[in-house]
This record gives sequence, structure tokens and C-alpha cells, in this order.
Amino acid sequence: MLIHIHPDNPQPRLVQQVVECLKDGGVIVYPTDTIYGLGCDIQQHKAIEKICRIKKVDPQKAQLSFICRDLSHLSDYTKSIDTPLYRTLKHYLPGPYTFILPASRQVPKILQSKKNTIGLRIPDNKICSAILKALGNPILSASLPGDMVEEYTAPEVIYDTFGHLVDFVIDGGPGGITPSTIVDCTSPEWTVIRQGLGEWNE
Repeated sequence: MLIHIHPDNPQPRLVQQVVECLKDGGVIVYPTDTIYGLGCDIQQHKAIEKICRIKKVDPQKAQLSFICRDLSHLSDYTKSIDTPLYRTLKHYLPGPYTFILPASRQVPKILQSKKNTIGLRIPDNKICSAILKALGNPILSASLPGDMVEEYTAPEVIYDTFGHLVDFVIDGGPGGITPSTIVDCTSPEWTVIRQGLGEWNE
């Protein structure tokens, strides 16, 4: 189903519809502050498996991220964050960044990679924030399958391509074509492993 949610004033009734779908193990396509992504509730293992089938990847080898509501949520899923790192996260988030951090034990087993790391994001997007607030859990996030990101900026096109594979495609306006900047913070020397939309000045 294609569902239109206002990008600046998300309608609570429609947000609740999406949240109920996620809690029931549904999979959605939703807007972020960068590109549209595939998402599900991280507590729903069958939904995680479904996303991995759509992406044709192994859950433990896939590059999957958690979309969190705020920094307090973030600290639940990563090991202790020291002060310099916390300041950096606070400076850059919400924004178009994915931070690779050591995973805590609260990360569902199905998502624990051999490296024991997790990608964490807090997008600057009102629809995303409204869904996360109502859901109470992070959303698992993955990019849409395929290499042609520029084809997936129009929600109608996304719906035509993926509507039969997911429960909801959220139309929150045109999406971007540049993904988030990925910063690996698992070693003392933080490294940009993908330069995306976000400028990195550390």
C-alpha cells in the first residue's frame, strides 16, 4: 500500500497505522534525510529475514543499520561511549551520518555480525522521528536493492518496483540520491569508509 504522510506535519493516525504494521512484523519503505530505505522493527526476526531475502543477503553479513530516535536510544545498542565520541555524535546527529560502533548485547542475535559492530543512525527527518517515537524501538534499515539509486527518488516508482514485496511504501515527498556518510568509530582512529551526504571535519 502507498501511504502519503506529510513531511513536515506527519499525521498521527497514519503514523500509528505504520507503527501497528511494524509491530505485526511488517516491512516498510520509508523516507530518511538521505535516500529511501527498507525498514522493520528490530524486535521482529521474521521481518529482518524478509528484508534480507529482498536484499538477497545473509543477516549476519549484511550492511544493516539501526535508525534510532535519539542518543539515549543509541546507547542501548552500543558499548560504553566515551566523552569525545559522545560529543562527536551529539554534534553530527541528527543528520546524514551512519556511525559504526561496537555492538552491545541488546543487539538481537540475528543481527550480530562476526565483527560485533553495528551501524547507528539518527536521521533528520520528521516522518522517521514520528514513527520511532510511536514505535518505541529502533527501526532496522537497509538500502533498496539495486545500483540505480537515482531511480528510487519518486515514491510512486518505488511503489511500482517494490510494492508487492513490502507492506507499506511511505510517500514523504521526493527522496535524495546520496546516501549517508559512514564513519567507523570502532578503533582509536575514526575513519570515513563512505563519503556520502554529510560533511566530515574531524
